[in-house]
Amino acid sequence: MTALIIGLALFLGIHSVRIFADDWRSAQIARLGENRWKGLFTLASLAGFALIVWGYGLARTAPIELWSPPVWTRHLAALLTLPAFILITAAYVPGTRMKAALGHPMVAGTKIWAFAHLIANGTLADVLLFGAFLVWAVLEFRAARRRDRIQGRRYDAGAFSRDAIATVIGVVIWIVFARYLHLWLIGVQPVG
Repeated sequence: MTALIIGLALFLGIHSVRIFADDWRSAQIARLGENRWKGLFTLASLAGFALIVWGYGLARTAPIELWSPPVWTRHLAALLTLPAFILITAAYVPGTRMKAALGHPMVAGTKIWAFAHLIANGTLADVLLFGAFLVWAVLEFRAARRRDRIQGRRYDAGAFSRDAIATVIGVVIWIVFARYLHLWLIGVQPVG
């Protein structure tokens, strides 16, 4: 469990700098240069992610059950991850109305993904992993929207075709992940 906790602290900690220390982040970018900052950010993120994966894998070998979620929560989780994948995809398709409305669809998708997994899993490792991501995503979404308001930033809404592209790509990725990759990577097939 220690590796999981350290990994979460490192990964979510580095991703929380803009929430809690945006001025410090700006000073570091000015001091180090943007490329060096991004390099250090990436290294810390990768190290944290590796510890999360390793720590979660270790924790799953000796799970500490906190509760036993009803079976229907697994079906709901599978359903909720569909809009999560679409929102995450919308973050990378320029000009979507989803991005114009939400500002940060990737973070919104992360909130849905974390919530879906939190309701469907009842071990301590699950609560730590998905609960931490949910709390982070809620705080990050609020902080990012606040930054946008302060800076007067608006995201342009393009044609509905941009949302259709994001939706189709998101659905395809969700199907591939839910049917094949989740089983291969996690050991559980959520749909099939």
